[in-house]
Amino acid sequence: MKHWFGKLLGIFLVLSLMVALAACGGDEDSSKQEEKDSDSMASDDDSLEPITFTMFSADTNPSWDGMNSAVGQAIQEATGVTLEADFAIGDPKERIALMAAGGEYPDFILPKGDGDLLVDAGAMLDLTDLIEEHAPNIKAMYGDYLKRMRWSEDDHSIYFLATAGVDEEYWSPGTGFWLQHAVVEELGYPEINTVEDFENAIRTYYEKHPEIDGQPTIPLTLNADDWRMLISVTNPAVFATGGSDDGEWVVDFETQEATLHYRRPEEREYFRWLNHLNAEGLLDPEAFVQQYDQYVAKISSGRVLGLIDADWHIADAQTALREDGKYERMYGVYPATLTKDYKFATFQSSGYLAGWGIGISVNNPDPVRAIKFLDWMASDEAQILHNWGVEGEHYTIEDGKRVISPEEMEKRLSDTEYNKRTGIEVFRAYGPNWGDGVLDPSGQTYTINTPDQIKENYTEKEKEVLANYGVEMWKDLYPSADEFPVKPWGAAWQINWESDSDIALKFQRAQDTMYRRIPEAILAKPEDFDKVYDTFMDDLDKIGVEKMEADFNELLQAKIRLWND
Repeated sequence: MKHWFGKLLGIFLVLSLMVALAACGGDEDSSKQEEKDSDSMASDDDSLEPITFTMFSADTNPSWDGMNSAVGQAIQEATGVTLEADFAIGDPKERIALMAAGGEYPDFILPKGDGDLLVDAGAMLDLTDLIEEHAPNIKAMYGDYLKRMRWSEDDHSIYFLATAGVDEEYWSPGTGFWLQHAVVEELGYPEINTVEDFENAIRTYYEKHPEIDGQPTIPLTLNADDWRMLISVTNPAVFATGGSDDGEWVVDFETQEATLHYRRPEEREYFRWLNHLNAEGLLDPEAFVQQYDQYVAKISSGRVLGLIDADWHIADAQTALREDGKYERMYGVYPATLTKDYKFATFQSSGYLAGWGIGISVNNPDPVRAIKFLDWMASDEAQILHNWGVEGEHYTIEDGKRVISPEEMEKRLSDTEYNKRTGIEVFRAYGPNWGDGVLDPSGQTYTINTPDQIKENYTEKEKEVLANYGVEMWKDLYPSADEFPVKPWGAAWQINWESDSDIALKFQRAQDTMYRRIPEAILAKPEDFDKVYDTFMDDLDKIGVEKMEADFNELLQAKIRLWND
């Protein structure tokens, strides 16, 4: 386990330094913003003179190649811009906090959920006027969604342009309980509606096949490497008990009041179930100590029967299995819940999620050139390039339509280095983009994903499994979007607060407590589970969780007013 107290102390020290620097340099930050506002009128031409912008992303990108790919070079030719990228290693919050404290910022920043540190430090430009004067493609793409990018009810500045796909249609579940095709095939395609069904499947197959390819079979593994624990360990507790994706919160739709989700009694029972799996020898003993690359390698070996995770989190492993021809060891995804009383709500709509994205810092040497680059990223030319690649190299035009050959498509699906080698889909994260299902002026989708294409991309084994369940796509096993109301607050995990506020400090302490107590509860002896979980609840009470929830609910109501005015 990591030393979470040391990490928290480090962040507190950084925040203290930020306060001190702000006291000394507030006027300087203000003058920087004013200087950039006036300088932003200076580059009002469409020059393609080469320029390099530095960029920091809180998300890693193993496919980044320094813009040497065909797509990367096409971007440089079209814009004159080279991106010099830097990615977070370890906890991005520590890196961003140090950045904010020191006052030295890259030209573009994608901070994910830690933008408050930068906004409070005066690090980010308000993009509102730049968009109005220099970004017709951005305005056309986002339309009224630009209002959702306003920072808060009190501050209507736009500091970050959202990078979530605009008007996205969702055809894949995204998350759930994953089983190898070999497991469900051998067991006669049993219904997987509850966690008990999932457990019975991995247990039965494991008992029959203690080894796969000469290696010990692993019934279930999880990924608890740093923040990834949220994706594979704690978020599933929400989905399995009927909640949707609101991060560390569950919001009651009727009252529109949020609760820190671990405090729900039903989630205690979900973690009790994981504790039971551990006691029964069905949970990988390395689940809480392995690193992400070890997790992926283990899945790629073909000996892990079940997973509880997001699709993007295991995508590389799925591709590796496909590349090796281990089609029966690839995974299908199932909407298992704690009991049949719950609905798996992954398809519940949040509307357009406009909270996280890319911003231009006050240190950017040419804000107009920067916003024009982002505006080009929103153009049809860029959107087709990002998703389809270079015409004549990655696709051809036939009867006015873009066509990817079967050979090229198989490379996309089975070559783990394809994105890095070509640059396709590598740059979508660094600017505005249309979502799946949106049509370009020719009537073809901007992305290559359509229901027909998704079904065509399935392996024959996958099609066989789906047919035996009486469906055509994995989404058909899940409750549909129209079974749930649209959330007027979007996603609670995108709600901003001030970095030095009481809620920020309490939330960080609650997170650090969770990272320690949840693994402890899962790995405890079954007779000690309640004792550990009670201690977890007591720890949250001592932190002041009820006050934190009350403060958050004020922010939640403000977000609802901001988005629905």
